[in-house]
Amino acid sequence: MSEESRQNTDRAEHPPSHGDRVWHGRLEHVRAADLTSDTRQTSGMRRFEAISGKTVGSRKIWMGETHVGPATNSGDHHHGEAETAIYVVSGHPSFVFADGDEEVRIDTGPGDYIFVPPYVPHREENPSPDEEAVVVIGRSTQEGIVVNLPSLWAAPEDGLPADAAGGPDPDGAAPADGAAR
Repeated sequence: MSEESRQNTDRAEHPPSHGDRVWHGRLEHVRAADLTSDTRQTSGMRRFEAISGKTVGSRKIWMGETHVGPATNSGDHHHGEAETAIYVVSGHPSFVFADGDEEVRIDTGPGDYIFVPPYVPHREENPSPDEEAVVVIGRSTQEGIVVNLPSLWAAPEDGLPADAAGGPDPDGAAPADGAAR
């Protein structure tokens, strides 16, 4: 075993020395009925927050559900610096992104996973005329970062916070009630 592997194993088996605060911390339970829609939204879908800094005090992860109604598409958006993992619970959603001048569509079904790298514009589509699509989302940040965009081909500065390259304010997201602006 390499020295680096040994150090990583040691870190995994032995918590940092923060005393009982880490070693005897609490597990947090968020019931399905307690999910909140008080999180950043994109038109055409409804996000529900489960695990976040706000709900359980997480510092490095955000998790929740997204529901896309029958025959509905989300608006184009990205999740800033966050890596996003998606697990399809039900339905057959499609995930659409731009590759050069082409739209690429990934069709999915229950049990499938999707990985969305940071800053990649995309949208969710539910082509089913009568079945809701539900996915579980995990992100590498403690809060739900959502930057709504005018298109998949928006210029990079269109999706950056106001203090980065003079782009628009990320608070331009649709309100939590899902209404379009």
